[in-house]
Amino acid sequence: MTILNAPDVTDTAGAADVVSLGESMVTFLPTRPGRLADVPSFDRAIGGAESNVACALAAAGHAVRWVSRVGADGFGDHLVETVGSYGVDVSGVRRDASRPTGVYFRTAGERGTAAHEVAYYRAGSAASAMTVGNVEVGAGRILHLSGITAALSDGCLELMRSLTAPREERPVVSFDVNHRSGLWRDADGAEVLLELARGADVVFVGEDEAEEVWGVTGGPSAVREVLPEPAVVVVKQGGTGATAFVSGAGESGLVAQFPAPPDPLDCGQSPTATPTFEPAPTVDVVSTTGAGDAFAAGFLSGVLRGLPVGTSLRTGHLWAAAALTVPGDLATPPSRAHADQLVALDEPAWERLRLGPGWTQAAQAPEEVRTP
Repeated sequence: MTILNAPDVTDTAGAADVVSLGESMVTFLPTRPGRLADVPSFDRAIGGAESNVACALAAAGHAVRWVSRVGADGFGDHLVETVGSYGVDVSGVRRDASRPTGVYFRTAGERGTAAHEVAYYRAGSAASAMTVGNVEVGAGRILHLSGITAALSDGCLELMRSLTAPREERPVVSFDVNHRSGLWRDADGAEVLLELARGADVVFVGEDEAEEVWGVTGGPSAVREVLPEPAVVVVKQGGTGATAFVSGAGESGLVAQFPAPPDPLDCGQSPTATPTFEPAPTVDVVSTTGAGDAFAAGFLSGVLRGLPVGTSLRTGHLWAAAALTVPGDLATPPSRAHADQLVALDEPAWERLRLGPGWTQAAQAPEEVRTP
């Protein structure tokens, strides 16, 4: 049984499993801890929510296309070449000779702490010039978007509204709220993000994020109440785990199909159907950057493979753990065989699971990656 019956367009020329649209930037990571004013040198990497999702899915063997705009500069070359090296189709990336590729610098401190600094140089970037008229998404079973794109420019917001609007033969639209308060110019983006989320089929949002943006308190069920329209709402609860809610067909004709769990889901009618919760394994965290993108990619991989909702949540947790145990935005997910071994663990074994740096490269059975 499958979680989502994504429109089957695999016979369409150029169709992908997932099309991921959004800005990616060249990232400069500090070579040592400290304030940006004090760090003497940086290592170059790439970062971008949507390209992170694309790279993870492609590394796991899915057919993925990344759609964006970059400058006709060396940083644009680096982005396209690096994303493409993961197996992502980058033919949908357009070069802009009049606008630069975005870049940003960050400290080693974790996001959300007083020690964390980020300096963005993305105003007027090539990606901020994306519009309905200059972007060709192409065919795909799932279209993945995030709220970051809507904040880049008026043209980007118009594009996002167009892509999330109901229409015939629309792909499954996956939307990660990804609220970034520093990007919204004249408002905090709360109403815009709610509008876009309500137009999507699958929504990812953090429990703390929903409280910050929409003032929602009361846990995952309260988040679902403000998002009754999407067929699937996944509420991320940090190191605790994640909860998924599933309802019936949405505007695009999306169908939710689950094998009956011990406490059966109402899969056909109510947006307040019994949720599915999966705890996250214990992780020895190196950096939290990119973990949310990796989780979304893992869950969507489960969708594409037709896995049950709980299994897809566990897959998301494992892919997030891969990102949590490396310093940059991107991490290669565990092999499918390794991940399938782990998600098949019984509840006590899953709850004992502990993952640290290098765990995705270990050719070990599940028992060997557990801690005593």
